[in-house]
Amino acid sequence: MLISVTTTGSVEGVYGNDFHAPDEAAPRPVPTEADGEPASFRALLAGDERVEPRDEMPEAYRKTLVRQIAQHAHSEIIGMQPEGNWISRAPSLKRKAILLAKVQDEAGHGLYLYSAAETLGADRGDLTRRLIEGRQKYSSIFNYPTLTWADVGAIGWLVDGAAIVNQVPICRCSYGPYARAMVRICKEESFHQRQGFELLLTLSRGTPEQKAMAQDAADRWWWPSLMMFGPPDDASPNSAQSMAWGIKKHSNDELRQRFVDMTVPQAQVLGLELPDPDLHWDGEHWLFGEIDWSEFYAVLKGNGPCNEQRLNHRRRAHDDGAWVREAASAYAEKQAARAAHREEVA
Repeated sequence: MLISVTTTGSVEGVYGNDFHAPDEAAPRPVPTEADGEPASFRALLAGDERVEPRDEMPEAYRKTLVRQIAQHAHSEIIGMQPEGNWISRAPSLKRKAILLAKVQDEAGHGLYLYSAAETLGADRGDLTRRLIEGRQKYSSIFNYPTLTWADVGAIGWLVDGAAIVNQVPICRCSYGPYARAMVRICKEESFHQRQGFELLLTLSRGTPEQKAMAQDAADRWWWPSLMMFGPPDDASPNSAQSMAWGIKKHSNDELRQRFVDMTVPQAQVLGLELPDPDLHWDGEHWLFGEIDWSEFYAVLKGNGPCNEQRLNHRRRAHDDGAWVREAASAYAEKQAARAAHREEVA
């Protein structure tokens, strides 16, 4: 079994915390079972160690992870659409290659995350059905249209920037496969954010029309990007439990403030105005105005500008790929039958 040394000095098996370094200090007192949570699970959380697929875990913990990881995976896959729409219309071969690479990265992120969900017993096909039937959510940000080329830059700068702030702490979350998947995802998202910033910087230093295009994109994507962190803490029903389990490390409002503090100076470098007349520096943070949460909930319920378009496109892609899945299954069955025959002959 592969092993890795954690910051706590213990040695983790990839599929379970069942090894300890020979020179490790005496183990910590093991918490007793309570509230339906196995004592071994509580001990891992108390020691800031990783929960692995073969470890005991509460069913509610497993279901919460499946819901969150599936929503994250769906967001990566649906998130390919707004920018993929511009691949054929990129203004240069260089920009086309960059955008192709980014959209390909997003597909890979979805793969990592669906694989992480499978370690919890979830079926990837079932998760896909839940998405295309509208029974599972994805990030509301991807239900907004990309009207101009500058939107590709705004998504990279603002949307991927918000994703980085939200997802970097997940690299330290309590569930091992999810945490490890996020390490690579966050590295790639950091490139996406830089690419978006560079694209907008080029436009903002271009012609008046190009700068106006960049400003228009920033105006339209700013508030939806703030909504990406989820509702305010007092209206977020799952946050407290997720933080207690170590799935989340910071509250929605805390992460949102981090994003604003990080992004305002970047907007100043770009020479772009953020569409918030209440935005001001209080000596410690950039304070921002009230978010229109009615818009957030409307989009979440399926009433955004592109909800129907995004899901219909995903359904078509799923249906069009049926023959590939069927061919792969038939090939796998044939290979298995051949292997079984060889064993019988031998």
